[in-house]
Amino acid sequence: MFYREAGQFKTTYRADQAVFPIRQDLIGIVILMAFLVVVVPLTFNDFWISSVMIPTLIFALAAIGLNILTGFAGQLSLGTGGFMGVGAFACYKLTTIFPEVNIIVHIALSGLFAAGVGFVFGLPSLRVKGFYLAVATLASQFFLEWSFGRIPWLYNYNASGAIEVPNKYLFGIPIAGPTASAEARYLVVLAFVVVLTFVASNLVRGRFGRAWMAVRDMDIAAELIGIRLLPTKLMAFTISSYFAGVAGALMVFMWLGAAEVASFDINVSFQILFMVIIGGLGSIMGAFLGAAFIWNLPILLRGVPKFFGLDINAATVEHIQFMVVGGMIIFFLIVEPSGFARLWQITKEKLRRWPFPY
Repeated sequence: MFYREAGQFKTTYRADQAVFPIRQDLIGIVILMAFLVVVVPLTFNDFWISSVMIPTLIFALAAIGLNILTGFAGQLSLGTGGFMGVGAFACYKLTTIFPEVNIIVHIALSGLFAAGVGFVFGLPSLRVKGFYLAVATLASQFFLEWSFGRIPWLYNYNASGAIEVPNKYLFGIPIAGPTASAEARYLVVLAFVVVLTFVASNLVRGRFGRAWMAVRDMDIAAELIGIRLLPTKLMAFTISSYFAGVAGALMVFMWLGAAEVASFDINVSFQILFMVIIGGLGSIMGAFLGAAFIWNLPILLRGVPKFFGLDINAATVEHIQFMVVGGMIIFFLIVEPSGFARLWQITKEKLRRWPFPY
């Protein structure tokens, strides 16, 4: 079969630990990147780019951050929406205080503010875990929501209480604001997602990732073999919050164009958690699969009936979406906790052995 690695020999440890040790995986990624970089901007219309591709990538980035914390480090968090809000409001303040600095730099730096907030709210993780840690992170979500709406300095004392994105340029091309094209905003989001996905992939495969997984599996045993729990957990909270902060900044500046407190409420945190559960805990690929499924499910539910000449109102689509997502969460938690990522892994294993059964 075309997916077998027969004849691909590894002669060094570095080659064996490559990001794509199988040549077919590397070819597949190259084809996928060519499609995303070339085909999507040239052939997709504004609706597909602005309403499908951009939000899917942004939520996938936030899901990667939560997966680092929950899937790899085993620390349950319900405050991802709040950390995304920190990144968004931090980026907005940076653009107003330092308007001459490029927006790309502001977006990258905004994640540092979210990382600092995540570090503070990660301190209780040494003493509490499980349900109690979830409650602590839920408290951070409500506190951050309160701060976004009650501290006028964060939104520059706007009467509406919302933050609005000004026009920003890169090499003379508008990439943010009302004049920016969907293609330009999409390419900026794609660049951030690709770079941070590569960083996350290397983190979870290295020393930090091994320490996180040891703490996740059994923190007492991890401490006995020399892993320091507090720095390890705080590192997971910090890096996870950085990813969420960058995703929040991209969400406002490259997608919505404006945002208020409701844009980062508890529903966003639950939505990203569902993406991680359905996509697959402890999997970078699972973050993309979960984000693509949950965000595009309403579009699918509207499009399929219309294809057959049926008309379903928005309220019915929303109710069906809740039922489908809820049913799939129950199914995956019981039958396959690793979600779509595990199903994809099983498919690859079958392709590697086809037509021989196992």
